[in-house]
Amino acid sequence: MVWVKRGAFALVGLLVLAVAVLATWEPFFASAAAPLQGRTYGAEIVRDEWGVPHIYGQTDADTAFGVAIAHAEDDFFTLQDVVAMARGRYGAIAGEDGAKVDYVYHLIDARGTAEREYPKLPQDTRALFEAYAAGLNQYAAEHPEEVKLANLFPVAGVDVAAGFALRQPFFFGLDSVIGPLVANEELRREHGPDIPGFPRPPLPAAEPLGPASASATKQARRLVLPLGEDAEHMGSNAFAVAPQKGGGTTTLVSNSHQPLRGGVAWYELVVESGEGWHFAGANFPGSPFPFLGHNEDLGWTNTVNTPDMIDVYKLELDETGTRYRLDGEWRDLESRWVTLPVKMGPVVLPIRREVLRSVHGPVIRNDKGAFAVRYGGIGRLEQLDAYYRLNKAKSFAEWEAQLARLAIPSTNFIYADKGGTIAYVYNAAIPARPEGVEADWRSVLPGDRSDLIWQGAVDYKALPRIVNPASGWLYNSNNTPFTAAGAGSDLDPQAFSPLLGIELKQTNRSRRAYRLLSEASVLDRATLEAIKYDTGYAREGYVARLFEGLAALKAEGRLAEARDLLLAWDFDADGKGPADAIALLMIRDFMSADYGNKPFPDVAEKLQAAADHLTTHFGRLDPPMADLLRLRQGSIDLPLDGGSDTLRASTTWDVDTDGRLSLKHGDSFIMWIEWAPGQRVVSRSVQPFGAASTRPQSKHYTDQMRLFVDHRLKPVRFWRDDVLAKASVRRTVTNRR
Repeated sequence: MVWVKRGAFALVGLLVLAVAVLATWEPFFASAAAPLQGRTYGAEIVRDEWGVPHIYGQTDADTAFGVAIAHAEDDFFTLQDVVAMARGRYGAIAGEDGAKVDYVYHLIDARGTAEREYPKLPQDTRALFEAYAAGLNQYAAEHPEEVKLANLFPVAGVDVAAGFALRQPFFFGLDSVIGPLVANEELRREHGPDIPGFPRPPLPAAEPLGPASASATKQARRLVLPLGEDAEHMGSNAFAVAPQKGGGTTTLVSNSHQPLRGGVAWYELVVESGEGWHFAGANFPGSPFPFLGHNEDLGWTNTVNTPDMIDVYKLELDETGTRYRLDGEWRDLESRWVTLPVKMGPVVLPIRREVLRSVHGPVIRNDKGAFAVRYGGIGRLEQLDAYYRLNKAKSFAEWEAQLARLAIPSTNFIYADKGGTIAYVYNAAIPARPEGVEADWRSVLPGDRSDLIWQGAVDYKALPRIVNPASGWLYNSNNTPFTAAGAGSDLDPQAFSPLLGIELKQTNRSRRAYRLLSEASVLDRATLEAIKYDTGYAREGYVARLFEGLAALKAEGRLAEARDLLLAWDFDADGKGPADAIALLMIRDFMSADYGNKPFPDVAEKLQAAADHLTTHFGRLDPPMADLLRLRQGSIDLPLDGGSDTLRASTTWDVDTDGRLSLKHGDSFIMWIEWAPGQRVVSRSVQPFGAASTRPQSKHYTDQMRLFVDHRLKPVRFWRDDVLAKASVRRTVTNRR
């Protein structure tokens, strides 16, 4: 029996050793970057009364160093997630969901792209990224107790660049192709003829109101949710008004709809340097510069567009599955194995996965075959330089020259400047598909023809663009670019090649904005604010179809009461009507079906779910909408107005245990910029929570929430004299030892 006991002890010892190895292997397996030596950075961080940082440096690089420090002070938690994604280690923090991001990181070769392309960037752009990395390293070294993952720091500029390479394709829907391919689903064209490009495949039905476990297919489709806007609920509004329409003032309104928390939540800042960089706006975690906002002379904002940016090819493999046919010859599939760290409780499991690539691009093999994916901007990284140059542009010509590079793969740009110029550019590095080649670009393409493997993007001049329309205004609400400036100023869709795959869709926000802007005789501040915070629905499109279904619905009892309540609704989510709460619950899923080109939901089923939710949690079908829809952070719990796809956007939410809906995506960072004649630029802004979004102990954790729900904005302290007069914190940061 002694040997049995000894064997048992040995087994226990082996198990303990195995657990210890699994708990510690990943940091040793990962390699940290070797930071550049010998460069000293210094910056001054001045925070205004709202905690928004204004970062000053002698050089642009000094300022970028300060950007990293300031952002880490407010949200090092999220910054670390972004750094882990940029190094293929997110699974060691976020488990299975993080490992899916890591898989995509390897699949699209984000690291390889960064390592190839980063050295080609101009020296001053690389200096910005090296300084930003140094700031992250400095904060991590000074706050080791906050670091989530061993050996995550130090990082170098190329690591930050890899994060850009990972994110950029997902803002035009690469996840909606990769997800179904991984899930063994058919890629099929959209319902209806209104987008003449390769479709976003149908997305899964929206989650039920109650808790439910997600299916494996749904999880596969949502591989990269932390990386970009959720295509199912994407949205943003942008407005520009010329002085002749705005009472003498040029106005730009930025109203991007992003998740309120996480890796693509906006972070507000102002940067200024002795080298002429002076810009106020917002960025995402992991960026040394703002992505939108304004400098002294000009500004811009963005909305997501959905041109045909992606092509999928079905490869013909040989009997070994390791070669594919191209132009009658067999070629080897590039193959490499990667290790994905997957955190499970106290251990991190090493999961091996094969990553494949052909000359087309990344390859996914499933039960239906092998499919290669090629997308606009593949293998490029010039957007890092283009955004930096946009920040420092002083004229419309300088600004547009950067867009004309098509270095930024997608997103609409709405522009305004102090001279009164306003512009809309449908920016997209749309693949230069060859004219006259026999192919159905809306379908899965044959992978054995090299003539279908396009190179580069269409010419900038081929894209929709409007400058100084006669109407005096421009807008976009994720709608077709062919409604942007009003009757007589809009572009003709027939003037653009169908190979561009430009969307022709409208959103409710677009229908409302177009009507309200067209009807206004003057677009002064008050009029434009009323439009931006509009909560109305047009009885058109999916809204009309929903209510036609309700009118035809045969129902009895409580379901009939719910139907009749909705049929009497005033089509305004202002929180004042008795049907606003049930309308809020209903409309999101039908909007989602329209946005994602999914089958239209069953009206009776959705109505029953909404009625059940309200009666279960509120005991009635008609509670005030303000009791249902909430903005929640820490101990602050405030009512909200608006709905999914209203200009005042409360797009999607988490369902809390008390049945309330806690906003998680919709109106986020709002910035209102004005150039009045003879005056320097002024701007106002608001965030849903506050500047210190993950620091509960900070007074800036929740201090903007009341402003946000009350439709109010705070001043942006753009000018140095202004911020110094309101400074709550002023300090110098350096990496000098």
